[in-house]
Amino acid sequence: MSAPASPAAPPPKVDLDAIREQLTRLGLVRAAETIGEQLAQAAKDRLSLHRFLEAVLTAEVSWREERRIKTSLRLSGLPTGQTLQSFDFGFQPSVERSRIELLGTCGWLREKESLLIQGPPGVGKTHLAIALGVRAIENGFSVAFHRLDDLLAAMKRDAGAPPARLRRRKYMNVALLLIDEMGFEPMDRGEASLFFRLVSHRYQRGSTLITTNKGIRDWPELLAGDEILATAILDRLLHKSQVLNITGRSYRLRDLERAATASA
Repeated sequence: MSAPASPAAPPPKVDLDAIREQLTRLGLVRAAETIGEQLAQAAKDRLSLHRFLEAVLTAEVSWREERRIKTSLRLSGLPTGQTLQSFDFGFQPSVERSRIELLGTCGWLREKESLLIQGPPGVGKTHLAIALGVRAIENGFSVAFHRLDDLLAAMKRDAGAPPARLRRRKYMNVALLLIDEMGFEPMDRGEASLFFRLVSHRYQRGSTLITTNKGIRDWPELLAGDEILATAILDRLLHKSQVLNITGRSYRLRDLERAATASA
């Protein structure tokens, strides 16, 4: 007669506090916060050890990426709420969706190309610029958004800074610098010179996206009436660049018309 089988040993007790402490020391913050829930779910789903480890690491990576994007968006200065998904391509047929989607892959940023978005006020230039900035951050690029007036003010404050300190300014070294609303007011000679210094430094070091309501032939007028300086700037901007021309009606006027119709 065989001896009765000995009862199975109880599973070892898990010291969650010790595990959380070790995960925290390793910098796995999200895993430390959720390890209890992860273990419970793994037991419920009867996950193997390697599947459990994969789930823990995947959750940690996703959390870190979400936090990176959130932080980068805040530091970029990009306005919120404008994405490629929310752009009304149907209202603006001059904008080719396929071309914008290609720009959204950020290949032009990897090549350090510039992008000029031209068109009259209200046609969606800023929306597209912001949306491409968001997509750049999602793809791991550093971004800074400035309206031209604010950028000129910052450059004036830094005008006398030593070169080493100036090169550390975010508008000098980000992967993508967005400059919005160029063309409403002409620059004076000092501002145009600072703008030339900016473009020259960023040339082939990073990408610059500019929205403007002026065509390229009007740039000498914008840059203190100096055709030589304008040529030097455009030579650097357009050497490796793409130009997107938007024509059509203003979104703001459309919204006013709709509001007027609704109240009639």
